Amino acid sequence: MAGPSPGPHKILAPSPEAGHRTATSSRRGFLWRLRDKQCRLGLFEIDPGHELHRLTCMMQAGLWAATQVSIDHPPTGSPTQEDFSEVMTQVHEEGFELGTLAGPAFARLRRSLGLVEEDYQAALGPGGPYLQFLSTSKSKASFFLSHDQRFFLKTQQRQEVQVLLAHLPRYVQHLERHPHSLLARLLGVHSLRVAQGKKKYFIIMQSVFYPTGRISERYDIKGCEVSRWVEPAPEGSPLVLVLKDLNFQGKTINLGSQRSWLLRQIELDTTFLRELNVLDYSLLMAFQHLHDDERGQGSSLIFCTARSMHGVQSPEDPGAQNRRLLPDSPNALHILDGPEQRYFLGLVDLSTVYGLRKRLEHLWKTLRYPGRSFSTVSPACYARRLCQWVETHTE
Repeated sequence: MAGPSPGPHKILAPSPEAGHRTATSSRRGFLWRLRDKQCRLGLFEIDPGHELHRLTCMMQAGLWAATQVSIDHPPTGSPTQEDFSEVMTQVHEEGFELGTLAGPAFARLRRSLGLVEEDYQAALGPGGPYLQFLSTSKSKASFFLSHDQRFFLKTQQRQEVQVLLAHLPRYVQHLERHPHSLLARLLGVHSLRVAQGKKKYFIIMQSVFYPTGRISERYDIKGCEVSRWVEPAPEGSPLVLVLKDLNFQGKTINLGSQRSWLLRQIELDTTFLRELNVLDYSLLMAFQHLHDDERGQGSSLIFCTARSMHGVQSPEDPGAQNRRLLPDSPNALHILDGPEQRYFLGLVDLSTVYGLRKRLEHLWKTLRYPGRSFSTVSPACYARRLCQWVETHTE
């Protein structure tokens, strides 16, 4: 049977109920729920009393149906331009429409990461409530995690989505060339509209902070100082806060032999973002203390061929891929082990272009904050400064 045709089109969405019962019945036992609750400190279940409950229920039902299309009609052959421009809209009986943008391109990307579509569907579908956390971001976006905390969802402005989709072919090409890139893995872009209302857009990506167990500190780093302080949570508070640059003063990332790899990869990734004329991205970072039996255990690292070694080797630059050994764990591309701690690292927020508005903002901040560093600078300066921050704060 032929897959969905390219370009905008609408179809009636299948119901997730039957498939949901089958896919999740074995996963949702009492012991599983009890263990899962223990890992949710500072995260809040979006239950029926939550103001965003209806929105997230529609997102879950919509994503279940959208993923079913890619399960039933997996993309075949070489990617085409139509894969990056396809828009599929599914009409749901509950009174909303969910759009899937560049669906075949993202299905291919998920497959290249070793993600099984049925697992992706189960995590994002109605199998359990999404989780919300208190973000320290200044944006008005809403942030969610799938119930297993492996996938991150964020609402986006239409202009941000347009930038992401315009850059998507080059983004995919960069990941093929550099399969160990620290760029966050974007897994889907969607729109949601209730009745005849305004469309809401959201993206899905792999969570950088996964698996979450034992993570002790989280940071959002931009390499500047203006508005880069977060009041830490009180001692003993269950809140999970993402701190910023000024909170990191006096700290060091101790990577040992992995440091040279990180410096090289940050250079490769920020060079790519500079070429896209992008700025204001963040280096997400988290710490996790290693157990005694995890320290210095080279045997705990394996080559993950399907997930990390696939890529296009450049004959003129044999080290272009900047390959390394990866821990044998989910989302391993964002994990880097030092002698004493495990670090979770990823570059996120890749949709801000240095256009006229940002240039004017740069001029205003130059006058407003003389002698101080702020986020709105040229992409070349932004990339160079973040690389310098990483070099200064690692050993």
